[in-house]
Amino acid sequence: MKTKMKTKMKMMKKKDDQNGGNAILSVSPWKAITLQLICLLGLAIAFWIPNHIYSLDLITHPSQTLRMISVFLAPVLILLYSHLRHDRNQCSYVKAVGRGLLALPAGAVVNALGATILGAPVGFEYFPKTFNWSLLMSILTFVPAACVFGSSWTDWHRIFARTKASESTDYMISLPAHGAVIGAWFGAWPMPLDWESPWQEWPICVTYGAIAGYLVGLVASLGCIIFCKRQQHLKEE
Repeated sequence: MKTKMKTKMKMMKKKDDQNGGNAILSVSPWKAITLQLICLLGLAIAFWIPNHIYSLDLITHPSQTLRMISVFLAPVLILLYSHLRHDRNQCSYVKAVGRGLLALPAGAVVNALGATILGAPVGFEYFPKTFNWSLLMSILTFVPAACVFGSSWTDWHRIFARTKASESTDYMISLPAHGAVIGAWFGAWPMPLDWESPWQEWPICVTYGAIAGYLVGLVASLGCIIFCKRQQHLKEE
């Protein structure tokens, strides 16, 4: 009887670990590297197409360029991160994609309000720039979390407010998102300076800063995943 109970408990524990329980890594390092490289490639293509096909860039046509970057980048991140959804038994891949699409405008509103509170210029002439910049920021911050966690406030609070990652997916979401926000904040510093350079205009330098911070976050997330994997091996040995 005791043997059967022990066997049953081991099976339940194994099942919990397979479902994501308290495991540190739900995604292998190689899979994480592959997904992050695809994100990086998608970001590069999203910047390349407006510049080389439509002759648009952030300095001369910031609003149109930001809109095209969002159009090409959003499907890449939504389709990729929907594969990492946590509640697979209750959420299909299509539903996860839908969550990412719904999070896009919601995250844009939050980013636009945050930028306005922190001093972004307000006015009719700035509205298209702020709107398209907010869409891009939503793609980099809100959309991946929505695809993976849905409306789970516990998970959102854990990785964004407490910054407490418990598995590789958390690192892949939180570090690039934090990097994009911090990079945008640092990118805004040159705006009030009297250098009279065109890239100082809103939201050009802020966008460059956000992209740079996002890339740093991607690299940092991979480093954390590999480090945790090695630590796990050392504990097992």
